[in-house]
Amino acid sequence: MNYSDLAKEILENIGGEENVQNLTHCATRLRFNLKDDKKAKTEEIKNTAGVMGVTQSGGQYQVIIGSDVGSVHKEIMKQTTSIESGDSNSQEEEDDRKAVAKVIDVITGIFTPILPAITASGMLKAVLSLLVVFNVLSSESQSYQVINFMADSAFYFLPILLAISSANKFRTNTYLAAMVGGVLLHPAFVQMVNTSNETGEAIRLFGLPITAVSYSSTVVPIILTVWFMSYVEPIADRISPKAIKFFSKPLITIAVVGTVALTILGPVGFYISDLISTGVLALESYSSWLVPTLLGALTPLLVATGTHYGIVPIGINNRMANGYDSIVYPGMLASNVAQGAAALAVGIKSKNAKIKQLASSAGLTALFGITEPALYGVNLRYKTPLYAAMIGGGVSGLFMGIVGVRNFSGGSPGLLTLPSYIGDDTLRHLTMASIGAAIAIVVTFVITLIIYKDPVEETVEERATEPVKELKTSDAVNSETVVSPMVGTAVSLSEVPDEMFSAEILGKGVAIQPTEGIVVAPISGTVTATFDSQHAVGITSDNGVELLIHVGIDTVQLNGEGYRYAIEKDQRIEAGDTLIEFDLEAIAAKGYATITPVVVTNSNDYGDIISVNQTEVSLGDKIIQVIK
Repeated sequence: MNYSDLAKEILENIGGEENVQNLTHCATRLRFNLKDDKKAKTEEIKNTAGVMGVTQSGGQYQVIIGSDVGSVHKEIMKQTTSIESGDSNSQEEEDDRKAVAKVIDVITGIFTPILPAITASGMLKAVLSLLVVFNVLSSESQSYQVINFMADSAFYFLPILLAISSANKFRTNTYLAAMVGGVLLHPAFVQMVNTSNETGEAIRLFGLPITAVSYSSTVVPIILTVWFMSYVEPIADRISPKAIKFFSKPLITIAVVGTVALTILGPVGFYISDLISTGVLALESYSSWLVPTLLGALTPLLVATGTHYGIVPIGINNRMANGYDSIVYPGMLASNVAQGAAALAVGIKSKNAKIKQLASSAGLTALFGITEPALYGVNLRYKTPLYAAMIGGGVSGLFMGIVGVRNFSGGSPGLLTLPSYIGDDTLRHLTMASIGAAIAIVVTFVITLIIYKDPVEETVEERATEPVKELKTSDAVNSETVVSPMVGTAVSLSEVPDEMFSAEILGKGVAIQPTEGIVVAPISGTVTATFDSQHAVGITSDNGVELLIHVGIDTVQLNGEGYRYAIEKDQRIEAGDTLIEFDLEAIAAKGYATITPVVVTNSNDYGDIISVNQTEVSLGDKIIQVIK
């Protein structure tokens, strides 16, 4: 995969650098905050080789890449100058998103960037616990103490990490925000708090009372403070004389925000955090099984909508306040390994070579905590594996809730982070988490083996005996015929050497191995997508069927050499009109496969899509029947 070309194509289709307010990424997705979602060419992005899908959720425009997302994100950063900080000097656009979408967007944008640091600290703590349990290290040794403070650093200085990511999200000065985080953690303030708690003497700033609470490892206080700062800084900018603005703006900002943080927002945030942890403890006392069960069953749906990161901060807050999380991470562990088991079962049972390969690799990845490839590539597509994963995850979550499994250090929920369940100087939670994971795997695997069936592909003979209905204007809304745009041999999409097509991630359809270098319109409609490389074209029929014709595989790298458009974007076309002319021999001579997928990209909008394969086709022969 050429990450540079992919990054460039995504940027162009997203509306350009100027349309991006902020960009982060998680384990598999680029998460854009766009100024205008309407400028993004969603179908063209979906049809880009290297993109698994696009979803809009929680106020974010999410481009699903898979495990290569970090490399693509890095290339986008290289190719842009104004996206990295997430700042924008442009005037705020009207935000008409719903309140829930805004909250999820803020939570995701703040917590996603700091997860690597928290994960690293958590895994170090897990390794350290393991060394102590097996008597490799003594808790009194210097080696233990050094590793321990290394592991504690991200947790202790969590307010500073959150200050940085919050500043990027709220678009205020990053370094002033980090300074405010330092104010809450300063050793002198910590000493004053300790002294006040011992003597009962109040802390005051010009007569204003400062609540004697410690802010290390807290989550809510610094987020509230940086949010407040995002309003104070513009005011400080406006009232500062131009001649001394360089000095007065940060002075006013820190003086006001620091004071309000220590006297009002810090204590309020601390009590909100304490209230959340108290509620979690109460829930754990009365129905500890409920939330892990629900998360074990429903997390796939949260991941599919991109809202699962809205749940993660609750688990982080639980660990910061109580020392462990018994609700969020156990439930997500159950769900993730269940999805992996479902995909692996599909890989074993399926008789389709392409499905077996995709399901097996995606299943292993999901077992280790990255579920999007399994979810989008297998489970959501074939439905029954998803149902099995939800059942297995729910049963496992119920078990871990009943036995009170505790997670002590987070990480991406999966088999690789099982050591994060080591704590309280015992291996009990690790043992129970391992049993819970095994329950999820076994239950899901067995159910999937029982209920999964390969999608039925009709043979050419069966299709030949099935009369193709001639459409009339009156019933065109219920069925539409797509004819061959090329002369050649029609074959199954499974034979296309590109997983985006062979696994039907882009949609259902057929592929044609061409014998002539011309593409004509297979339906009447409008040209809705063109490409600089002229190797593909998107068409929307008069009845709403969206088709992608992609001439060759990886031929975008030819940059248009050997291709010539006969149409323009938004042009009205009739069936049989010439769309593309291409040099078949020259493209093949350069080593590129010329097999051409013809895909219904909005396949999910239709009840059935029947296609022919393993047959010779000429221009105008019926190759796809789209049934509403």
